[in-house]
Amino acid sequence: MKIVVAPDSFKECLSARQVAMAMSSAILEGDPYAEAIAIPLADGGEGTLDVLAGPMGAHIETVSVSNPLGRKVNARYGIKGEKAIIEVAEACGLQLLSKTERNPMLASSRGVGELILDAYGKGCRHFIIGLGGTATCDGGAGMMSVPGLQEAISKCEVELLCDVKTPFVGPLGAARVFAPQKGASQKQVELLEKRMLKVAAVIEEQTGVDISSIPCAGAAGGIAGALMAYAKARVSAGVERVMELCGFFEAIQEADLIITGEGKSDSQTLLGKVPYGVLKHAAGIPVALLSGRIEDKAALERAGFRTIEEVSPRSFPLSKALDPSIALQNIHNAVRKL
Repeated sequence: MKIVVAPDSFKECLSARQVAMAMSSAILEGDPYAEAIAIPLADGGEGTLDVLAGPMGAHIETVSVSNPLGRKVNARYGIKGEKAIIEVAEACGLQLLSKTERNPMLASSRGVGELILDAYGKGCRHFIIGLGGTATCDGGAGMMSVPGLQEAISKCEVELLCDVKTPFVGPLGAARVFAPQKGASQKQVELLEKRMLKVAAVIEEQTGVDISSIPCAGAAGGIAGALMAYAKARVSAGVERVMELCGFFEAIQEADLIITGEGKSDSQTLLGKVPYGVLKHAAGIPVALLSGRIEDKAALERAGFRTIEEVSPRSFPLSKALDPSIALQNIHNAVRKL
């Protein structure tokens, strides 16, 4: 039997690689003659760098950049020849701030610009940029304030990995949809919307590109829109592009089963998250979904997952379920049950 395991990370707990290795180990313990192939995945957000670095043969560079509040932080990116893998959350991610510090009125994307410029200085001219998990909603203004960045990216090929269709502004724009998740009050959301409108006007004046209503331009607090305008960046569906770069489509040839999962699966999973990407491209192979927590199970069943299992027992308090050693054991037990 050939089984491909292709999970996302269990966020706040385990990386996609740790989850994939735990699943593979449990399969081989249950059937030593099985062929278990691990393809850790991401959707362009947090974890994308770690998932892509291995398959792309990239080595990791670490550089000191500005965090969302201007403090220096060590951020990583991958480099392979002229290609760079940038994960914006490394420089301006929510995880870099305490909950009391989160305020998109103050948070800046400047560190992302510093990260890109460092890679440019090392010879990179093709950028694969994963968007997601940012603490910012500045329309990329902080990023573009880095001296020399605008000229540098105008000479580069930039590819954005994105799993949302959010426009730059408007009722479904970056400020109104995502700023509350980043710590903004309702009053601040409206102030951020006005600020984003001003940023869009400046970008149009400087580049001739009106990004205000372009799908995906609001991703990562508008970083995507700025790169679309200044670097003519193209957008790729995050999970599909990651699957391509990681060799997923080759790996599932003649597979009998695919196992995927994430920290929590619900109806939002069907809007472009890793498990749905796996299901959509499974080519008729049965797909099992093993996630830490399952909500909206009926919707997931209708989508076509063959088996849906909750990894963490409901009796476990969240703090216990998120303990890495316990989470690994729960994953092991769920795969053995499957």
